[in-house]
Amino acid sequence: MELDFRSLWDQALPYRQFVQEAGANHELWDGMYRIARIPDWALAATRATATEHRLLVIAEDWCGDGTSTIPYLAKLADSSPNVEVRVLRRDEHPAVMDHYLTGTARSIPIVIVLDDDYRERGHWGPRPAALEEWALEARKTMDKAELFPLIRRWYARDKGESTLREVLGLLEQLTPDVASVGADS
Repeated sequence: MELDFRSLWDQALPYRQFVQEAGANHELWDGMYRIARIPDWALAATRATATEHRLLVIAEDWCGDGTSTIPYLAKLADSSPNVEVRVLRRDEHPAVMDHYLTGTARSIPIVIVLDDDYRERGHWGPRPAALEEWALEARKTMDKAELFPLIRRWYARDKGESTLREVLGLLEQLTPDVASVGADS
């Protein structure tokens, strides 16, 4: 099945609406957005081109990885006139999610980079590469109760920088005139 990204984009929620509807985790999503700081290198990378960037995110409000990554992308979008983020609820779109499985799991968040014609140009997720590699190894010797606090600590130290670098790296591939992502940081 080929995905109609234009239709999916139109169905997706603007970030603020997604957060308002977040239920029990509304305060966590809102708090993470408030503390998110976007480094100058990330702002420069998005402002270096006139190309509009659409980031279609597959997520759910209960996702810990989502609360640690997506608020940074939303803050970047709010700080950059040519970046927009919308959120598609995973559980309402299982056929879409099945295109982005992590192995056999419906791991989220997934960020899909769309071009001006609403074609996919790349995707990212569900975690920054370094964290995902570490977590896969750690799962072999730790249970979830031990693992999740360590993942949260990793995200707190990283402050969204790995997510920004990796997602902006996809944008750089789409628009070569984007400044090299984080080159001077």
